[in-house]
Amino acid sequence: MPIFLRDACSFDLPTITAIYREAVLNGVASYEIAPPEQGEMAARFSAITGQGYPYIAAIDEGGSLLGYAYASAFRTRPAYRWMVEDSIYLGPEARGRGIGTLLLTELIRRCTDLGFRQMVAVIGGAHPASIALHQALGFEETGRLKGTGYKHGRWLDTMIMQRPLGDGSASDPDTSTYPGTLFKA
Repeated sequence: MPIFLRDACSFDLPTITAIYREAVLNGVASYEIAPPEQGEMAARFSAITGQGYPYIAAIDEGGSLLGYAYASAFRTRPAYRWMVEDSIYLGPEARGRGIGTLLLTELIRRCTDLGFRQMVAVIGGAHPASIALHQALGFEETGRLKGTGYKHGRWLDTMIMQRPLGDGSASDPDTSTYPGTLFKA
């Protein structure tokens, strides 16, 4: 079954909220304990897209949203402006079908095109499938924070992975422009 990628839109928020809800309640990718309601997810969506970061939806041929991915600021201090953090969430029916690879590949392409130089993955629960996905797309482990979250009755580690975009740190960025809108005056 073909999968199509497109910009996520406000129409997608009920399904995005449901996918994230399932991940919060049953998974370790997010360290949130109580899933946010749709209004909060809408505010987060608006904050991310309003700053010029990509937010992508994966859709099947019947029009169902199967998963989503977005980039956002790793940190908000200006020197970090060339680095983004990726987030990917899939509905249970979409896992293990290569949809995460499609979403992350497109997210990397879009962030590179926007001029970002580094992408970081902060992988809650050091989840093996997420680590494998990121490794397959050129991310390297840059650190492990032990016992950083307590969820589902156990302590969880957080894996930090990083990948250069474009020239990465091999050359200076064009400081006359900033990627996204986060740091524009």
